[in-house]
Amino acid sequence: MERYDVSFKKKFGQNFLKRREVVERIVDICHITKSDMVIEVGPGGAILTQELAKRAGQVLTYEIDGDLKESLYKKLDGFSNVEILFQDFLVSSLLDDVSKFFYSDLYFISNVPYYITTPIIMKIINSNLSFKKICLMVQKEVGDRFSALPGSREYSSISVFLSYFYNIKKEFFVSRKEFVPEPKVDSIVVSFTRKKSLIPLKNKKLFFELVRDSFQFKRKNLRNNLKNYDLNIIVSVLYKYGYDLTVRAEQLSVEIFVEMANKLAI
Repeated sequence: MERYDVSFKKKFGQNFLKRREVVERIVDICHITKSDMVIEVGPGGAILTQELAKRAGQVLTYEIDGDLKESLYKKLDGFSNVEILFQDFLVSSLLDDVSKFFYSDLYFISNVPYYITTPIIMKIINSNLSFKKICLMVQKEVGDRFSALPGSREYSSISVFLSYFYNIKKEFFVSRKEFVPEPKVDSIVVSFTRKKSLIPLKNKKLFFELVRDSFQFKRKNLRNNLKNYDLNIIVSVLYKYGYDLTVRAEQLSVEIFVEMANKLAI
């Protein structure tokens, strides 16, 4: 059982894992080797970072809390393959940070701060880096949303974005009792494996905007949410799949959103 002699900061969503068995199970999912590189956000107590460093060739980890410097340097002393950047991951130049490393496959493995989970995911998607696999521990409700299917209550814009790029799998449940301090919610480990082939997309920016706008007001239908788009084009795609403008976004698959975006991009 890990013990931490630090002052936990609520504003950074700091909840550290206590048991190495949980950490080992997370890392086992990815099958990383000494030729691979791993990016981590929020090393906190470094229990996950240590396990990553044992198995990967390089570990690049981002920590926003400068007060953890002394603790992290102490816990990671002896791991020459770990580089810690004490900065905000969300404003970092990820492509530049990774460019100086040499590796076979790139992974993102992290117990991410729950309050910025979705922004982290979107930064990864837009990074232009090819991650072989992403493995995250997230709030259970967020994990349900990430892996949600069309027609479910949890299905949202982030579900569509992720399902376009990745095959998503809920790996295992993690009780709130596994953390210190104990959070108010349980967690789940979710993995994302990059799809070998993607549906051709003419304009990724337009696709993202269309999906976001479609889910802007979840109780409203597409006629209301997409009134600033060419509805004649949208309805021509919807009719093909047996829908009309009264449908809500949560009923539509990623394939339909892609087709609508591609037609609008012409």
